[in-house]
Amino acid sequence: APSPTTAVPYMSVKCIDVRKNHHKAKWLMPWGPNHCKKLKDFDEAVSRQIEANDIVFAVHIPLPSKEMSPWFQFMLFIMQLDIAFKMDNDLKENAEITLDVSLAYRDDMFDDWEEIAHAIEIRKLKCTFGSPKTVESEGRHYDCDFLPFMEIGSVAHKYYLINIRLPVNDRKGINVGIGEIKDIRLVGIHQNGGFTKVWFAMKTFLTPSILIIMVWYWRRITLMTRAPVLLEKVIFALGISMTFINIPVEWFSIGFDWTWMLLFGDIRQGIFYAMLLSFWIIFCGEHMMDQNERNRLSGYWKQVGPIAVGSFCLFIFDMCERGVQLKNPFYSIWTTEVGTELAMAFIIVAGICLCLYFLFLCFMVFQVFRNISGKQSSLPAMSKARRLHYEGLIFRFKFMMLITLACAAMTVIFFIVSQVTEGHWKWGDITIQVNSAFFTGIYGMWNLYVFALMFLYAPSHKNYGEDQSNGDLGVNSGEELQLTTTITHVDGPTEVYKLARKEAQE
Repeated sequence: APSPTTAVPYMSVKCIDVRKNHHKAKWLMPWGPNHCKKLKDFDEAVSRQIEANDIVFAVHIPLPSKEMSPWFQFMLFIMQLDIAFKMDNDLKENAEITLDVSLAYRDDMFDDWEEIAHAIEIRKLKCTFGSPKTVESEGRHYDCDFLPFMEIGSVAHKYYLINIRLPVNDRKGINVGIGEIKDIRLVGIHQNGGFTKVWFAMKTFLTPSILIIMVWYWRRITLMTRAPVLLEKVIFALGISMTFINIPVEWFSIGFDWTWMLLFGDIRQGIFYAMLLSFWIIFCGEHMMDQNERNRLSGYWKQVGPIAVGSFCLFIFDMCERGVQLKNPFYSIWTTEVGTELAMAFIIVAGICLCLYFLFLCFMVFQVFRNISGKQSSLPAMSKARRLHYEGLIFRFKFMMLITLACAAMTVIFFIVSQVTEGHWKWGDITIQVNSAFFTGIYGMWNLYVFALMFLYAPSHKNYGEDQSNGDLGVNSGEELQLTTTITHVDGPTEVYKLARKEAQE
């Protein structure tokens, strides 16, 4: 697939608007048949006695002779200001810029513009000046951080228009002490159409495969005379969460203007993450040989509780950002000091917790391996067929455990990298190029892992008669064999459970 996103730079055009009640009038187009009256620079505005309030920065999206497509899925815009140093108009410390912004759309070059959103936003300017502030340095530009500008969760229209005003009010101190703004640049980021098609195709192909194995798996369990054990229930729940993330509802975003798709995607991914992390804890815990509290979810509340709390915190954070953007696409939690600190704290704490979780998981896997190695010492005393059977079980189980660790490591890396990638425009100069192979690879890995779990952990229904049970296998009549870590009995819990119980009691 092509790379997931494309960044397109836009330079705003300075338009003159001398009418009263600016916003109730027409929109100002930077180019085309009905383009606005333009200014080259602010020196021209001063010489022509045009006030700052009568200047509109106009940006048309996309660039001339192109059009946007629903396959782009979302649009994220970052703003960069070109601010020049002047002795008599210096940039104040902790300066704030007030933006009066409007967004409109149309689907034909000759239609009227329809308003999507209008807001008055405040952004903090974080700028540094490399040279000493003397007369000789006049005209040099400040080095300013990127400012988060806008995010829309769907690209349903062909053409978009942004009009930005910088209203000046000396009495109220609005846009005073922000230096001499020369230009406003925007960077538009959207998903690549080619990547979207590959992503949709993967989802459409994987949904039925996981659904079929899920139905087959649960049917196998319901055919048993015993109730399903905790591990089997958790694997089924993991299958449900995987199906939920797989269902390709994104196809509807091509025909409908669903701006909430980004938020819905985050919630789906969050549910799957929480389920996957909880499953790994229970999966290891259920194979511990020294644990009395077995086959009950209440025995894992200490481990699963923090995962639930962490997921809830990330959900609240997401609602504060993308939830508000459904109403006001110009809103960003990164614009205020408190918001930025909270957002950074959330992401850093989540990253630290994930790393600690991974270390804890490694420790649990180590304990399980140690216990299994202890069991291997009793294998030579068994009959040949039984020994081979147990060796096969242990080998498969160790393999599954190592795959689990690899999957966990990749998931932790993916979570941290995707957070940094999403935030690098908001933070400044941290840039990580994530290619599409990483996204599609991780997604495919999750599906393959869930598929393998259901396939390997489905109870077998091969019953062995009396002649075999008294032979080399040494298993009782009616006992079931399965190629997993556990040998499921028709009526009782699995053999590994029984082994472990004995061990725990001893």
